[in-house]
Amino acid sequence: MFVTEDLLHYLWKFRLFQQKGLKTEGGHSLDIISVGLHNKHAGPDFDNVKIKVDDTIWVGTAEIHIRSSDWEQHKHQLDKAYDNVVLHVVYQHDKQIVRDDGTVIPVLVLQNLVSDAIVSQYQQLMHAHNWVPCQYQLPKVDAFYVETWLSRLLIERFEERTQWVDTRLLENKGSWNDAFYIALARGFGFKTNALPFELLARSIPQQILAKHKNNILQVEALVFGQAGFLTEDLQDDYPRKLRTEYLFLQKKYNLIPLDRYLWKFMRLRPNNFPTLRLAQFAALIIKSDHLFSQVINADIQQIRKLFEDLPIHAYWQTHYRFDIEAAKCSNDLGEQSVINLLINVVSVFLFAYGKQMGDETYIDRAVTLLENLSPETNQTISSFKEMGIKVDRACISQALLQLKTHYCDKKKCLYCGIGMKLLNCKKREAISNIRV
Repeated sequence: MFVTEDLLHYLWKFRLFQQKGLKTEGGHSLDIISVGLHNKHAGPDFDNVKIKVDDTIWVGTAEIHIRSSDWEQHKHQLDKAYDNVVLHVVYQHDKQIVRDDGTVIPVLVLQNLVSDAIVSQYQQLMHAHNWVPCQYQLPKVDAFYVETWLSRLLIERFEERTQWVDTRLLENKGSWNDAFYIALARGFGFKTNALPFELLARSIPQQILAKHKNNILQVEALVFGQAGFLTEDLQDDYPRKLRTEYLFLQKKYNLIPLDRYLWKFMRLRPNNFPTLRLAQFAALIIKSDHLFSQVINADIQQIRKLFEDLPIHAYWQTHYRFDIEAAKCSNDLGEQSVINLLINVVSVFLFAYGKQMGDETYIDRAVTLLENLSPETNQTISSFKEMGIKVDRACISQALLQLKTHYCDKKKCLYCGIGMKLLNCKKREAISNIRV
């Protein structure tokens, strides 16, 4: 039978074993008053455990192993932190363990106290070679329960992504405007070119761009020049003007442009070429003053309008790259691109701002924003849809991405609400089908 310590932790934590008439391995009566609190740090597995052995109540810690001999394998006998263990919980008992003073540590053996059904279900999840472990069982789980779990995952995802924001704030001496500027630039890279966009923002502070907002050509020159696209001779009139402006501004501010090779064009649709994204980013800088302040004080429709109808230069109506003319093309940001920026940048900063300021209003606005946005489209979301999951809002798609990345891919079913539900459905069997 396939058993892991994680499974034993789970069984102990939720008391998924026969508890009537418990005996220690030494034959003493055992009453588990409290299983304690799961310790995820160094030391015994559970703190504040309270048990009754015969007529004596013991309070201390519990250690859980697959086999009793694992105690010595893990060198616990050399660690004073384990001197307070009052119960050794194991699946199989193969060796008696004693303390330094010679007293025997009470042992509870779970092997004959746990239903095969629970262990078998766990084994099925762990050994599954499906896209997700519960691929064929998930559709059977109550939709309301799934949605409740996804709501928790959404907050978990927000909390995780807030850490990135916190790091950017530290780097920028607590400036929300500068941190948002870097995040927004990274967002315009849409994964493939996220890094060079971030490097671009770091190479040219928004304070410099702000000084030239009254001169559109100079803002565009600074953006394309720092991106490394104006280092060579160009043929078209527009990029030549940009180059002339940039060479002047480069000397004025002592700017060092990025290497052009950092930007990726391969396997991208023309609408996603970094040159067009740079034009859109420059247009957003030109259009908006104090962008972060506008974002945190605007409603959903106002936020969306910030990214719409950007004043993109007419050159990009017939070009995706400098000096290469194309058929008339759409140079606007696009609905899905706007949605991605709102999901990955705006909502995250609203949540992070609310957390740091202790203001639930902004946290609620972050969640509400995702509740009112269409879900992003990618292979992960499409696969969940094929499994019967209704994905009609960005809050659901974001939660599903968290589920897939942090639980399914790592097979952390014992920490997943859905996995726990599938195991808990065997709880009655754990009570009624105990081997004797």
